[in-house]
Amino acid sequence: MEKVWALILGASSGFGGASAIELAKHGYNIFGVHLDRQITMPKVNQIIKKIEKAGSHAVFFNINAADAIKRQEVLDEIEERFKKDKGIIKVLIHSLAFGTLKPFIANNHNEAITQSQLEMTLDVMANTIIYWTQGLVFRNLIANGGRIFALTSAGSHTVIANYGAVSAAKAALESHIRQLAFELAPRNITANAIMAGVTDTPALRKIPGSDLMIQAAKYKNPRGRLTTPEDVAKAIVALCSENCDWISGNVIGVDGGEDKVNFVGELPIKK
Repeated sequence: MEKVWALILGASSGFGGASAIELAKHGYNIFGVHLDRQITMPKVNQIIKKIEKAGSHAVFFNINAADAIKRQEVLDEIEERFKKDKGIIKVLIHSLAFGTLKPFIANNHNEAITQSQLEMTLDVMANTIIYWTQGLVFRNLIANGGRIFALTSAGSHTVIANYGAVSAAKAALESHIRQLAFELAPRNITANAIMAGVTDTPALRKIPGSDLMIQAAKYKNPRGRLTTPEDVAKAIVALCSENCDWISGNVIGVDGGEDKVNFVGELPIKK
């Protein structure tokens, strides 16, 4: 029998790391793509140990997922591994969080986002899902009945200071998911965007004013708490069920209803 694998882009922390561990608990082996320096590698190794403790294999690649040459090298290695030890990728998760957090308009050129920064953000946080999916399909590495998930946020349809480039990337990512769902339907592969609520992750902490975002989310969320990476990971595992093979092309909220709540009155937050 084929060994079942998940390929996770952005597997070293946050949603990607939690999903890797949760999928491993449910029998998936994990290919993890991440970009970490030596100082954060201990956290990566902790995730690998948890995957292996669950009885699954973990093969991690410390590369830039947006680098076309590195992408081909990883796909080559996966293809060679599957030739020797029969396997198939059943799940692809896009959880890349690397972009420029600068305003479009500022008092001078140095303070405003540049063309290269904007294009880089869109490429990494949106377009990469297309290129990785193409690579898997062209090489017949993804299973019939496979699942593709992309992590989006409420920033795709709301305004946050300095978040313009990432907001555009999230909106594009959702559009890419819709198109992939349409084009992959004949292969019985589903594609959905997962819109998590505000979650205290390393990516969130890089956003200026993240502390206020955390306080506001706790106040706004009907459950009175933040979304956790584990909340999202469990939802992804549930959507991998054969019972969910008719769910495709959607933006699925995993936020406890947070995005549907509007504030009434003033927030109890010090400005």
